[in-house]
Amino acid sequence: MSYQTLKVRYQDPVCFIQFYRPEANNTINDLLVEECLQALTQYEQQATIIVLEGLPEVFCFGADFKGMQQSDNGHTANRQGPEPLYDLWYKLATGPFITVAHVRGKANAGGIGFVAACDIVLAEEAAVFSLSELLFGLLPACVMPFLIRRIGFQKAQYLTLMTKPVSVQQAHSWGLVDAYEANSDSLLRTHLLRLRYLSKTGVVRYKKYMTRLADLAAAKPLALAANVEVFSDTDNLQRIARYVQTGLFPWES
Repeated sequence: MSYQTLKVRYQDPVCFIQFYRPEANNTINDLLVEECLQALTQYEQQATIIVLEGLPEVFCFGADFKGMQQSDNGHTANRQGPEPLYDLWYKLATGPFITVAHVRGKANAGGIGFVAACDIVLAEEAAVFSLSELLFGLLPACVMPFLIRRIGFQKAQYLTLMTKPVSVQQAHSWGLVDAYEANSDSLLRTHLLRLRYLSKTGVVRYKKYMTRLADLAAAKPLALAANVEVFSDTDNLQRIARYVQTGLFPWES
């Protein structure tokens, strides 16, 4: 398949999916979500391992505010709504494959959702992690069920309330990152060499079992409702519009 927002390659038994929107700071739009779901569906039966990667400077920076402004003059935050993105993260968390996030550079907002949904998170030493939503009056509503599952309620709350980036060392101590090195490509290769020993049947059984232990499906309605609420608030939409137009945060004059 041909993709506009991704680079996808398959090297049995690994499918590499790279977010590739350099012109938009690797932000998330409807097409990226749709293409990610298509790629996962295409390879879910044959791939034992899915690797998510970004660009060297940015893994994924969250919602595409500029694209949102260009859509219906900012009155529609996301034409498809939040459900497809939640479904994408749910598929990463529960699908019949081992998911590995390889994080270089910045992971922010929805980028943290991709990280938290994956089974294993590897990062370079310069990687940073942040949730900036509350700066604009928004909530990381769909991120939180996956993030709480990974690092616990209070650490997820701290990351949300403080809004500032944390280092890879801090993220590792919290359990958001499993391992990091200066040369994360080498780290990824080492992990893939080991993960290749796992059979597809064993991985499928394991993921089914783990899905039953953490019920992400139950959190979905609450997460979607909270997302719709904050993206329907006209004050929040004005803050986003001002940021897109001027680059200024809400408290800056």
